Amino acid sequence: MKRTEVEFTRKDQPLREDVSMLGSIVGDMLREQGGEELFARVEASRKAAILVRNGKAMGEDDLAWQIRNLSAAKAFDVIRAFSLYFQVVNLAEQIHRVRRRIDYMRNSDSPQRGSFKELLSDLHGANVRFADVQRLLPELKLEPVFTAHPTEAVRQTILRKHQRIAYDLVERFNPSLPPDEHEVIRERLRNEITLIWQTLEHPNERMTVADEREHALFYLTNVIYRIIPPLYEGLERAIREEFGAAADDAQVPAMVRFCTWIGGDMDGNPNVGPETLRDALTRQRALILDAYFREIKALSRVLSQSSRLVNFDRRIEDRIKEYGRFFPGVRSSIHPRHKDMPYRMFLRLVMARMRATFEDRKHAYIGPQELLADLALVAESLAKNKGQNAGLFKVRRLMRRVQTFGFHIATLDVRQDALIHRQVIGELLNEPGWLSLERGERTKKLLAALQAEHPQTLDSPSPEAEKLLDVFQTVGHCKKFFGEEAVGPYIISMSQGADDVLSVLLLARWAGMAGEDGEVPLDVAPLFETVADLEAGPDVMQELLALDAYREHLAKRDHRQVVMVGYSDSNKDGGIAASRWGLYKAQAALAAVFEDADIELTIFHGRGGSISRGGGRTHRAVMGAPRGAVNGRLRTTEQGEIIDAKYGIRGIAVRNLERALSTLTRATLRERGTGSEAYPEIRHNWHVIMETISDASRSEFRELVYEAPGFLEYFRQVTPIDVIERMQIGSRPASRRSGKGFENLRAIPWVFAWTQNRQMISGWYGFGKGLQVAIDEHGIEAVTEMSRNWLYVASMLDDIETVLAKTDLATSSHYLELVDEEYRHFFKTIGNEYRRTVDIVLKIRESDRLLEHDKTMRRAIRLRNPYVDPMSILQVDLLKRWRASDGEDDELLRALYASVNGISQGLQNTG
Repeated sequence: MKRTEVEFTRKDQPLREDVSMLGSIVGDMLREQGGEELFARVEASRKAAILVRNGKAMGEDDLAWQIRNLSAAKAFDVIRAFSLYFQVVNLAEQIHRVRRRIDYMRNSDSPQRGSFKELLSDLHGANVRFADVQRLLPELKLEPVFTAHPTEAVRQTILRKHQRIAYDLVERFNPSLPPDEHEVIRERLRNEITLIWQTLEHPNERMTVADEREHALFYLTNVIYRIIPPLYEGLERAIREEFGAAADDAQVPAMVRFCTWIGGDMDGNPNVGPETLRDALTRQRALILDAYFREIKALSRVLSQSSRLVNFDRRIEDRIKEYGRFFPGVRSSIHPRHKDMPYRMFLRLVMARMRATFEDRKHAYIGPQELLADLALVAESLAKNKGQNAGLFKVRRLMRRVQTFGFHIATLDVRQDALIHRQVIGELLNEPGWLSLERGERTKKLLAALQAEHPQTLDSPSPEAEKLLDVFQTVGHCKKFFGEEAVGPYIISMSQGADDVLSVLLLARWAGMAGEDGEVPLDVAPLFETVADLEAGPDVMQELLALDAYREHLAKRDHRQVVMVGYSDSNKDGGIAASRWGLYKAQAALAAVFEDADIELTIFHGRGGSISRGGGRTHRAVMGAPRGAVNGRLRTTEQGEIIDAKYGIRGIAVRNLERALSTLTRATLRERGTGSEAYPEIRHNWHVIMETISDASRSEFRELVYEAPGFLEYFRQVTPIDVIERMQIGSRPASRRSGKGFENLRAIPWVFAWTQNRQMISGWYGFGKGLQVAIDEHGIEAVTEMSRNWLYVASMLDDIETVLAKTDLATSSHYLELVDEEYRHFFKTIGNEYRRTVDIVLKIRESDRLLEHDKTMRRAIRLRNPYVDPMSILQVDLLKRWRASDGEDDELLRALYASVNGISQGLQNTG
């Protein structure tokens, strides 16, 4: 595509200035650190790439000539130079979003889209009363779930440098900053950028589960811990402004809680087990208790009120006496001049309880509710004794954090493959043919075993069985020690039948988790992943709900059920259209099943970072969900570059959570027939059209990926999958089970590999065929009407259009050098489907070019392409040489690792 001149709107000029300044600093740094030769090579390849994109005289061969056949060390430095540029540009774009939000709040008369202010204004305008809002809020539950990501593992030291750069960029748009201070900021930026250059971005050793855990905890403790109070304060402020005096005493409950899979996700990862479960929760507990301790210590210094000057609640005096008996040494060590400062004295003793909690000693807090009760006592005393502006604000902020993070920071989910459970159950039941039994027969035997008085025992179970039983024992222990909320649902990957859920309950019972009343204190969440499993999922759950034993289990779990739906494997199984349609139908059917059963359903969305794996605009996906699929609850995985994009900067983190809560509120009210908009009419013929698109696109996708002879070889030659499989950036293998076929390859490396060479077939292939068949059968007017008026379809089209715009077959063509002649015909097949898909999407959208209505994304792609192109050409050259060495040249491999990371930075997309 010819690269025309890119224009910045007036509101985006500050971004252009930041990018220009940062690019200048990177250039100066390259001269200083790498010499004129490196700088000249980077500049020459950058300018050559721009000329190619502009269709000027210099051709692609000239660009390739600039950088091919470089030594591994020189190629490594060129790639790192472009990668570093993208790191700082990505930060500049994030900070620009913060800047635009501040400008909007200062200068616009209308509330920002997706804000609490817009939400409350719309609801008030639709005659929703404050009492209605107050009743609704406790029902809302937003749960982001952080997962380990084998393609996103930047060192913490780099993340901290990124944050310091971000803070300096924020400071730059302070209008009162004197000119000389701008130069100081520039020097600080130069210092951080140089330090990044001198720091190896990715470790040489494979990441451990502990490394992945610390990566997620970086965001939880450094960003999210800080922004939770401002999030709720913004909502309280919006409620008071909209509803006036009636909302003066508005009580906003805790609606956001964070979860994690890191340390509990055993699926395909032999490095996760009982030890990582205990280690994760122990580490999280230590961090959060330390954070509370430091904040309470700071509060004790702030709350210096004297009992001679102000009154205070006498219950504090009683509590001081009580805790003084618990910790007499602490009580006696308080300085005499502080004896008339009741808040300070009390908080010193609260600190002693916190220390006892940390060390698991006598008089420790049993749980966060006890700490909250002490803080609430201080808050009530301040509120009643002229302390509203003398410390109450800080106390309430700490209370918000305790309500959100408890004593565990994030709830730890547990996950394992259903096949592992079946194998262990068969062993422990001494049923060699267990896997070949009909599902119904397995279900009968499992029910009988669940009703048996004595658990199954073997004299010498296999190591695999011992480990799995130990996992359940550890889960039971952790729930007792760390608290019920510290451990989340047990998720069963690749669930296919009711027997898979019953297997987990039986294993938990055998491991001793059941109480005296027979209750197994565990939520079991089946995960339906492939297209076929999504179709069968509602029937599986209906079968489960018809079993008395399972209904009794749910009754003891407050009539709640979590069902997880997978975007990744369903996409790899049938392509994006079949995956999205299968997910939509599954959600609608599941909602109906559980509504009829009067069971509270939470649909857990297993989304990835890329659009191929369910990424994209979450708020549009929520508003486009089928009726009943939301109902006040949104639980979704967050991983990879998405965690950094959403939670790397405090202002952006607040904005993302605000928008998610606002969308959740709107969708819930709409489902219930209240709020500012009615649930849209979904015509029956639209379902028929989507069925046509899904079937035809899935057939086209599978015909290429799974049925075409030689396509696996094409994939392994035309993508850097062999490099990705060897990268030391994830604690688990690239494949879930043994075997070299696509069925066993994980969805993340599958998507990541296609992203690297810009073919990106996981995000669009087959969709054009599906649209063409739908148009032939139903007419273009019907397809166009559906795409305009059904938000679910419009959102899917937005996502696919974005992937089509990022796809670059001109860049992909370079990778054909790596492919044997007998497999090169696949590139032509992919190109034909790409052109068909683009043509039909533009026709339906009535647009002349992709992303016609998303100028920001279109501009970002155009600006980034010339900086990604040299890395792509270098990657091809390096792959050719490395494969010729039979993968033995470690220096070339190191440069290849850098190329994979650099292209990811440039495209802002991994898996």
